[in-house]
Formats: sequence, C-alpha cells, structure tokens
Amino acid sequence: MTALTLGPAPGVAATGPGQPTGGPPTANRRRIEGVGRAALRWVSPVLLVALWQVASSTGLLDPDVLPSPRELASTTAELYRDGALMEALGVSTRRAALGFLLGAIAAVVLGLAVGLSRLGDALIDPLMQMVRMLPLFGLIPLFIVWFGIKEEPKIYLVALGVVVPLYLNLVAALRNVDPDLKEAAISLRLTRWEQARHLVLPAVLPGALVGLRQSLGVAWLALIVAEQINAGAGLGYLINNARDFLRTDVIVVGLLCYAVLGLLTDLVVRVLERRALRWRDEGVRA
Repeated sequence: MTALTLGPAPGVAATGPGQPTGGPPTANRRRIEGVGRAALRWVSPVLLVALWQVASSTGLLDPDVLPSPRELASTTAELYRDGALMEALGVSTRRAALGFLLGAIAAVVLGLAVGLSRLGDALIDPLMQMVRMLPLFGLIPLFIVWFGIKEEPKIYLVALGVVVPLYLNLVAALRNVDPDLKEAAISLRLTRWEQARHLVLPAVLPGALVGLRQSLGVAWLALIVAEQINAGAGLGYLINNARDFLRTDVIVVGLLCYAVLGLLTDLVVRVLERRALRWRDEGVRA
C-alpha cells in the first residue's frame, strides 16, 4: 500500500518556522513599521517645542530674545491675514525656483560633459574645481557690481550655490559606473540610448539624487543671504523690516519659513528617491 503525501493546497505557499504566511501580512507589517518610523521622527521636534513653550511661560526665556511658540503662531496668523506672509513666500519661492533651475541645467550639462568625455574632464573640471573653492557669499559685492541690485544677483547667487554639489555628485556617479557592465552592454550590442537607459541611468540616479538634496539645501541657504541685497519683497525683505522695528517674532517667523521650505523640498526629493530607487530596496529584501 502506497503512503499518501499531503502537500500544500493549490495556490498556498509552503511555509516554515519563522517565515511569513503570505504576501499581504508582510506588506502590511512594512507599512506599519514605516508609519512608526515616521511618527518617531516627530518626537524630538514636538518635545523641543514643548520645552520651549514651558521655558517661555515660566520666564526662563526672555520673549525679547526669543518669543514663545504661542506668540510665533499668533504672529504667523496675523501675517497670513494681512497677506504679507503669502506674498513673501511666493516671491522667495520664485527666486529659489529660478536659481535652482539655472544651476541644475548648468550642473547636468557640465557633469555629463566631464563624466562622459576625457576631453571635457580635461577642459571643464579644473574650472569647476576653482569655482568650488570660491567663497559663495563673498561674491555678493561682485555680483552687485555686475548685475545691479534687482533680481538678477539673487537668482544667480542661488544658481551658483546649486551648481557645485549637483555637479560633483553627478560626475562621481558617472565615473563609478561598473566597467564590466559597460563591456556587457557592448557585447549585447545595445545602442547608445539603450545603454543610457538600462545601464547609465540606474547607476547614476542614486548619486544624482544625493546631489539634488544637497543642492536644494544650499539653494535656500544662498537665498537667505541673497535676499539681504536690497530686497524689495520676499522673506528677506520681511525680516529686514522686522529688524528695523525690533520685531523679533517676525524675524523668527521668517527664518522658520525658510526652514520649512527647505524641509518640504527635501521631503519631495526623498519621496522621489524612494519611488525611483524602488528596485534597489526590492533587491535588498529579496
């Protein structure tokens, strides 16, 4: 008599000790862990604000030196109702966007020329290394002489701040493309477009996104300084006016707006990075 061997039911994967019983619970568990990590990131900021409010309420912190979070919230609401805050945010965001666009285009063009060509490396990279060593904020007087005191020096200063980190990361990523993969692509007779799509782009994307995050951070830092150049609108103008009237609360609100804008743009790039590099995370889990 032949013994019967009972196997798993059709459509049900065999499981062992410690292994997940199916796909959906694992996906749910990953989502729960992601939400937990996201919530954990809010603990220290919330705790800092709470301690700040307690120190202000008990008199340990002088409101003339640093207003309380409650006072800053009231000032923000007042500026919002007056329309001054939204107008300043719009002007500053436009300057940052234009400067970033100019700098990113220049960085990509120069980075591709240097990373893909020995001639470009010999001709362009020495100049970019010189630019990298220039003190960015020390160029403000020269930019005023060259471009005046209107919008151009502010936008160009942001663009110059964007170029260097994005260029350096892009060139480094292009130079680190695995030569064995290049030989494999040639052996498979891939066209240049297919090589760029299936080989160069996946290899370069992680480094380029790191450079993108760094350049966005530098863009907002450069804008803070650039808007001190006779700005007639924007967050810098709002802060300068507040300084003249000794409105510390408005100054802090303006600085916090810069910080929030920087965090929002960084968040956008991080979301883009998770989506664009999903294949890398799936490879690690596999």
